[in-house]
Amino acid sequence: MKNIFAFLFGSLFSLGLMISGMSNPEKVLSFLDVFGTWDASLAFVMIGAILVAFIPFQRMKRHPITIFKEKVELPQNNQIDKTLVVGSFIFGIGWGIAGICPAPALTLIALGHYQAIYFIGAMLVGIILYRKIVGT
Repeated sequence: MKNIFAFLFGSLFSLGLMISGMSNPEKVLSFLDVFGTWDASLAFVMIGAILVAFIPFQRMKRHPITIFKEKVELPQNNQIDKTLVVGSFIFGIGWGIAGICPAPALTLIALGHYQAIYFIGAMLVGIILYRKIVGT
């Protein structure tokens, strides 16, 4: 049953990415082009996502048990350190160059945009390098 729910909610998330334009690299790059042809519509998508997620996250903090009676373990580290800043910087550069982040890249493949495979390949190389360098 958990896998069915995971599939359904993952599909809903993917559909939301497609409908909102978050999986369209040109739209994302227009959002990031603040001093050019800025398209602010994705800011509303992000604000909407925060509003939708806020209440369930607050409830989960008070009652960290799923409907399947499993404990939810949230990350305990809330420190801003060098690793977080560097990782965020690298992610932002990649997002700014390609207009794609990991979940929309998978959505793009499903939409038939096989160019996203290059992005996913580079992302996997980055993950492997990070694990080799940091050792996690």
